[in-house]
Amino acid sequence: MRLKRLLSFGRRRSSEAEVVSPKNTTLEEDFVNTVTPNRPTWKCFSYEEVFQATNGFHKDNLAGKGGYAEVYRGTLDDGRVIAVKRLMRASTDEQKEKEFLQELGTVGHVRHPNVSAFLGFCIEKELHLVFQFSSLGSVASLLHDESLPPMGWKLRYKISVGTAKGLNYLHSGCQRRIIHRDIKTSNVLLTADFEPQISDFGLAKWLPSEWTHRAVAPIEGTFGYLAPEYFMHGIVDEKTDVFAFGVFLLETVSGRRPVDGNHQSLLSWAKPHLRDGTIHMLIDPRLRGDYDIEELKRVAFAASLCIRSNASRRPSMSEVLELMLNGEVFKDSWDMSEEEEEEELWGFDDLECDSPFLTSTINSLSMSSSQCS
Repeated sequence: MRLKRLLSFGRRRSSEAEVVSPKNTTLEEDFVNTVTPNRPTWKCFSYEEVFQATNGFHKDNLAGKGGYAEVYRGTLDDGRVIAVKRLMRASTDEQKEKEFLQELGTVGHVRHPNVSAFLGFCIEKELHLVFQFSSLGSVASLLHDESLPPMGWKLRYKISVGTAKGLNYLHSGCQRRIIHRDIKTSNVLLTADFEPQISDFGLAKWLPSEWTHRAVAPIEGTFGYLAPEYFMHGIVDEKTDVFAFGVFLLETVSGRRPVDGNHQSLLSWAKPHLRDGTIHMLIDPRLRGDYDIEELKRVAFAASLCIRSNASRRPSMSEVLELMLNGEVFKDSWDMSEEEEEEELWGFDDLECDSPFLTSTINSLSMSSSQCS
């Protein structure tokens, strides 16, 4: 019934549909026809349009495949290159519809240079979301492909700042607070001019303004990027994304994956260097020393705050941006007590992985060392 209402609404506008907003606290349950202040627009694509654009969802146009969706490259009749996301994962039609509406209700409200541009949807025959295609692929694909030349420092810094801007927008610039829940290098795409854009809102959650956090189950995401409070207790708020962004920064600077082939976490490797001030050891050796030391200092300090175990001691994304862009970093204001410092010795390497809860949780997560790019 919900999809029929949505399709009817799209047909009334024939070419483009105004954004449909969710109720304040029941995004997953239903939609109501309210328009956002910025009046962004969707197009309600026909199945024929997306089918022809992707050449019948031909395997040669398969751009990526995740746990619950396939993404195909396509070209519209007007020449625009698009990415068509086809949902697959849910065990029942009702669950698939719920997940589709949840993601649609999120991406339909965002408009920012550092967030993937949403163009529309198609609900004929199957469920599809249509985005502007990012021609250069993901940050992960450029960062970790050994057949490519190493990404230069200026580009790494640009990507880091741009991603921070996009995430700050999701947390505080949207009509409602959006928690992405899966910030990682393979979910940040690059435009033709190397502008980073946050993508894949399949796990994203609304957080009503009166809520401090929400508890979710099951735990989903990518091992290596998960904040302790989320991994252990399912607690989600903006600081969940902040932690993942700290890992993102360390990965971008070092060129190392969040979990390597020996299952060593990037955090366990990086924390001693952050703590001892030997931040030059964090730099990707392929850069051969070609980097801006002042920018590195700011990025490393921001990362060290983002990955704090205590969520209340992490900065907001607006503060992260200020730390990364401001030439003067006031470290004293972020000092911790000795007791808090001891708590920061916590790490994923300390987890008892033979615990039934942790074992089942880890098994349900995608491993960053084999992430799809």
